[in-house]
Amino acid sequence: MDIQVQNYAVASLRRRPEVVEVAGFIIGCYPDSDSPYLNYATPLPGAEPTAADVAALVAAFRERGLKPRLEFAPNAAPAVEAALRAAGFTTEAEHEYLICTPATLAEPVGTPGSAAVALKVETPETDEEYLAVDAALAEAFSGEFASSPEGGARLRRQQEAGGAIRFVRAADGSCAGGAGVSPIAVGTTELAGVGTRPAHRGQGIAAAVVAELTRVMFDRGAESVWLEYSGEGSRRVYERVGFRPSGRRLYISLES
Repeated sequence: MDIQVQNYAVASLRRRPEVVEVAGFIIGCYPDSDSPYLNYATPLPGAEPTAADVAALVAAFRERGLKPRLEFAPNAAPAVEAALRAAGFTTEAEHEYLICTPATLAEPVGTPGSAAVALKVETPETDEEYLAVDAALAEAFSGEFASSPEGGARLRRQQEAGGAIRFVRAADGSCAGGAGVSPIAVGTTELAGVGTRPAHRGQGIAAAVVAELTRVMFDRGAESVWLEYSGEGSRRVYERVGFRPSGRRLYISLES
């Protein structure tokens, strides 16, 4: 599965508004942001970069005022990690990724006092609703990024390009939590940005949204959906929906 996930990462970055291909790497950029979480690179499967190739990659980032940063499945390009570390790159994080297929997808089971299957999962329609989802995710991820009109617009573009955004509305009409999934490529797709506002956690919102997004992409022809988790609590949520361990992804960057 590592090769398919890595091919997907390449295809996904090639959809970005600005794409740079340099020395066996693909850099995907959003010109309206300098966030390293939105602007990063990934290697082509099987890439074997030289020191000069890595230097060219770093230069391409620096020319754009961006932090050199990569996300990839290291087993799909075994020579890349050592070449990056030799140039001074260090690990930000390493995550296991999980895969769901139509055969493993399950209805979410609610937590005590809740019923995830009874939650109403909605698709944002207005700019205000997309912005509300962006704001909820910014809060859920503890300020890793700031909510903005540009963030809401990116979510709308994701939906309109063949991906999907879903959310659960809080009692006051705001967004309690949501997530998004990217358009299908090479038979698979990534479900990312799963977040629930702290005040609404423990109600089955993440499970309901993940299950709905996964069903949507299977209905559109995806053979699998994959995602990463950040802790054992979230892993248990995803496993209840039918996601299973499949490989690892590395986040690595070069400090100034």
